[in-house]
Amino acid sequence: MAAMVMQILDTTIANVALPYMRTSLGASSDTITWVLTSYIVATAIALPATGWLADRYGSRNLFLFAVGGFVVASALCGTAVSLEEMVAFRVLQGICAAFINPLSQTAMLDINPPERQAKAMSVWGMGVMVGPIMGPVIGGWLTENYNWRWVFYVNVPVGILTFALLWWLLPSRERRTRSFDGFGFAMISIAVASFQLMLDRGQQEDWFQSWEIVTEGLVSLAALWMAVTHLATAQKPLFDRALFRNRNLLTGMFFMIVIGISTMAPMALLPPMLQNLFGYPVIDTGIMMAPRGVGVLFTMWLAGHLMGKMDTRILISVGLVIFAYSLRQMADWSLEMDFWPVITAGFVQGLGMGLVFMPLNSLAFATLAGQHRTDGSSLLNLMRSIGQSAGISMVTTLLARNTQTSHADLSSHLSMERLGQLDRFGGVTEAVTGTVDGMVNQQAAMIAYLDDFYLMAWISILVLPLVLLLKKPKGRMEVIHSE
Repeated sequence: MAAMVMQILDTTIANVALPYMRTSLGASSDTITWVLTSYIVATAIALPATGWLADRYGSRNLFLFAVGGFVVASALCGTAVSLEEMVAFRVLQGICAAFINPLSQTAMLDINPPERQAKAMSVWGMGVMVGPIMGPVIGGWLTENYNWRWVFYVNVPVGILTFALLWWLLPSRERRTRSFDGFGFAMISIAVASFQLMLDRGQQEDWFQSWEIVTEGLVSLAALWMAVTHLATAQKPLFDRALFRNRNLLTGMFFMIVIGISTMAPMALLPPMLQNLFGYPVIDTGIMMAPRGVGVLFTMWLAGHLMGKMDTRILISVGLVIFAYSLRQMADWSLEMDFWPVITAGFVQGLGMGLVFMPLNSLAFATLAGQHRTDGSSLLNLMRSIGQSAGISMVTTLLARNTQTSHADLSSHLSMERLGQLDRFGGVTEAVTGTVDGMVNQQAAMIAYLDDFYLMAWISILVLPLVLLLKKPKGRMEVIHSE
């Protein structure tokens, strides 16, 4: 759990430190984003190989290597003196991070008997969902009070203690002889890397008006087609085809894409909205987002107790409705409100997230054979990562375009004749028109944010029918796990 929380925190903790890194590393506003992009792409490429590496070298050895490598890479990131060094170290950090999440999930299932696996998944899910919420808070506090380098150094003592505990306590799974599907891995890696690059750089390059984005999109589609064809026909593919015949896992993968979109998008939108439109400092922004984590913790604990007593699909459906309701609440916000609507909507949103994420993880693994857990976990995490990237790219693109559209609409209602009458007051005209334009910009941005929240609410509702595709549990969850 400590390893996984450390890794999850690092996906968001560096975001608030980017402006300070840019000055220190001598990077431009365009190139500094590679600090984030390199980590995301490296993680996405390495994830599909997790199952094979765990079978070949042992899950215990791979887990220890991942945690040790992550600690070393974190220390190196803190010592980087140029953008090139930072990107290289972040690639190493991202590769090690890719193995931590699926291996931690597999270990939590392996070390618990069937009757305790639902509760184990609730504990595991708490770290996954709370990590992105606490990342900006911790990152902002460390950056303001110490130095941006401590965003990475903070992993070292935690990582060393985690490594020691894993070395002492972690059991190993039985190794399996398994050939490596190099071509399948290469095609999946190219498809995922190209797609991630397209999403990350799309808004900056004006999407498909740029040949770079067009090329990345075409490469991703071609590689995906070749990967799917190869996995369907190869004698020894990278992933056992039985994985894709498991209805719960396959449905869970689609769900993870949607969950990645709808959960990460609001968390990506809120910090800039609260800081830029409402004027809250970084620390206050993080504190206002913390109640979301409280809601997640509560319903994950509750779901862990309810899953053995009622249909898990009902919990997921209720969670989606609550989550959509919280986003609908956010779509009614205004610039005149205080901080309470942010806190209450965040708490309600956390309640919904907790009821969806953990029960879905448990159902996705409920009918999966033990030897397929690591591969299944890596696929679920890959889908969630893709969904998160797609969601963030989608909402930031819509935000920019809707802001421009709303600005034009609002400006059309201003009486330019009356503004022109201010000419008789001399220099006052420029100051007044500048103030008016600033107010219009602020209102236009707020409308764009509300449009994004409204869209996320509808996505959460429209995905509800997918719940029916999940295989209905037969009795208590432990019965399913033992089958």
